Amino acid sequence: MNPKGNINYLRRKINRFLSKLFIDDRTSDLDFNQNITQVKKILISRPNHRLGNNLILTPLVKELIDVFPNAEIHLFLMGNIGDLIFENYKEVTKIIKLPRKPFKNILNYYACWFSIFNHNYDLAINANRVSSSGKLAVKLSKSRYKFLNVVNKELSKIKDYTHNAKNPIYNLRYRLKNQIDRVNYSIPKLDIKLRDYEIQNGDKLLKSMFGEQKPTISIFTFATGNKCLNKDWWKELYCKIKNFENNYNILEILPAENVSQIDFVAKTYYSKDIREIASVMSNVKIFIGADSGMMHLANSSNTTTIGLFSVTESEFYGVYGNNNININTKNKDIDFIINSIRKRI
Repeated sequence: MNPKGNINYLRRKINRFLSKLFIDDRTSDLDFNQNITQVKKILISRPNHRLGNNLILTPLVKELIDVFPNAEIHLFLMGNIGDLIFENYKEVTKIIKLPRKPFKNILNYYACWFSIFNHNYDLAINANRVSSSGKLAVKLSKSRYKFLNVVNKELSKIKDYTHNAKNPIYNLRYRLKNQIDRVNYSIPKLDIKLRDYEIQNGDKLLKSMFGEQKPTISIFTFATGNKCLNKDWWKELYCKIKNFENNYNILEILPAENVSQIDFVAKTYYSKDIREIASVMSNVKIFIGADSGMMHLANSSNTTTIGLFSVTESEFYGVYGNNNININTKNKDIDFIINSIRKRI
């Protein structure tokens, strides 16, 4: 294991130890006596720096805005990506940002933890049921109600209960005892909340890339680790996607690493600006890509998204809404993917 891996492993072990030592998973009902206006300040804990995990948080934020319209929301995150994702959520008034490299910024790291004590919250929520650091932050917070988001056996019969975006919402709805039956309401979708001018700018960027102003099919061929499908697989898929070229432009959206599994043979778009990428995605007809932050970004941009899964499970991370579909590439062939594209363009 490399030194960075050793440090992260140690940090996770410490957080798990503390969470087991201090946290009782029993959670009482959240009874606001139908007076939702009394909830003025909420803390959501999700100390993770990954793009996808931060985007998956947006449905919970939207749910809380809907249920508690007079509350301000504080987020306990890691890294700076939350600033970009939530910049158009006026209800999110503060983001506490743990440094991505804690042991290189040890004073800042602990300062962020201690900053939780600076506020009195009406409700503190752990957004991910398996996050020991998320539970620890909620337990340590000065909050009237502390929602640890543990597995609820009574809700396990719900088909999509385990999804990481939906699970905390189902659990919260169950625990809220303000006589508002929200358990069966539809779950909010991922949403980066693009402004109108951002969407218009994305349209201009897309039109500047192609001479022919046809609808665009976009692909993202990269993913981290073993989630990344190999070059031979992607080249076979791309050859069949090219059959749509008479009626559609084809655009490969590149990752920050600036690599391509089809060796840059298609028109490419590269940017490190997350909101600009989202604005371009919002103007394409369809997005096809493996489980990654970019897949979730496309989903949050209101774009029809085909998520490709080979290692991770779509039950936890899959796209939903907007005629989206999750495809397991281990048991579905490329022709199935092509037919899925055809049905959605």
